Amino acid sequence: MKVSYSTKVTMNVFIFFVMAIFTFGFSLITALNGDGHYVPLILLTSLTIYVFIVFLVFGLFKIVKTRNMYMIGLAVLWILVGARLAFYTYHENVDNVSAEVDLFQYEPNSEGTKAVTLDKEASLQLPKDNLIRLDGATALYPLYSSFVQATYPKQVYKHFDPTVRSTKSDAAYRNLVKGNADIIFVASLSEAQLRHAKTNNIKLNMTPIGREAFVFFVHSNNSIDGLTSNQIRDIYSGKVTNWKDVGGENDKIRAFQRPADSGSQTAIERFMGTQKLMKAPTQDIASGMGGVINQVAEYKNYRNAIGYTFRFYSTEMVKNDSIRLLKVDGVYPDKESIRSETYPITAEFYAITAGTTNPHAQALIDWILSEEGQALVEKTGYVPID
Repeated sequence: MKVSYSTKVTMNVFIFFVMAIFTFGFSLITALNGDGHYVPLILLTSLTIYVFIVFLVFGLFKIVKTRNMYMIGLAVLWILVGARLAFYTYHENVDNVSAEVDLFQYEPNSEGTKAVTLDKEASLQLPKDNLIRLDGATALYPLYSSFVQATYPKQVYKHFDPTVRSTKSDAAYRNLVKGNADIIFVASLSEAQLRHAKTNNIKLNMTPIGREAFVFFVHSNNSIDGLTSNQIRDIYSGKVTNWKDVGGENDKIRAFQRPADSGSQTAIERFMGTQKLMKAPTQDIASGMGGVINQVAEYKNYRNAIGYTFRFYSTEMVKNDSIRLLKVDGVYPDKESIRSETYPITAEFYAITAGTTNPHAQALIDWILSEEGQALVEKTGYVPID
């Protein structure tokens, strides 16, 4: 039975709207699930199917020239979309140097814990009641976990429990000022946090308990093994954008940063001095509520990338062989160069209180500054206060 031309048109219009609805819905779900890079592939697949149906219904495949145009046009589109997807796949397969680490392995008193111990019982033994609530930076958790292991009642303290937890520098500060922590352990506080405390009449007591190096790292295959302080500032201010300008290969520099108010971001801001830090690279990610938010891009270990962190975190907690720490002003960051202060970017880290009413808080801080406490600072891998 011969189908009329108007019937064919109506049928194709119906197919178009049905496919458009399904394609839109599938694309939307894919994008909201954080897989938006697959949307062009979904659209092209739908287009390929629909055009095939149109050509089939109207007998256009019988016309050689039209058929060839269809084949060539789709081939070009598939090559373009395929190339885009291949680039994305390459991007995703580049190693992350994550800011996360498994803290379970450092939990105090847990079986096989990496938290270090004293050779004898600590002279300070805290009572079971009214335990001091601790919080702090990820990089310092192994240290204050060892303090807990030495002085708290013998039990396992999970790193997400209110007594001894690690919520990172910015969240730890918020817990401190809200009264949800008695002492926090952080590299420092950002200018914004210090302003917040001053504006709200919050008295911060910052006690230095050790020293650490702020370090920069690159891909292990990067030909650069060191930079001057001024070169680093020029990179992070955006003045220098190519490795060839600092003695490396002719390749654009990817300078990653960390989120605001994190310990390492506070450190880079202070290191920059009067030079303005350029805007951090960002990425769109799917949020837990099904939307899309913009956040500071996580470090990806491209061959032309540079990032920063603290020495102990990179060498002891993460131990990533695909990155290499850089010398700064000709000096490599290690415990001896921190101790002698020959490495140029060293800083103290702190035990901070904000008007805690816990009667044992000051006793713990005093003990941390004692020979026993400083021995744990050294044994953990940090440099004690002189």
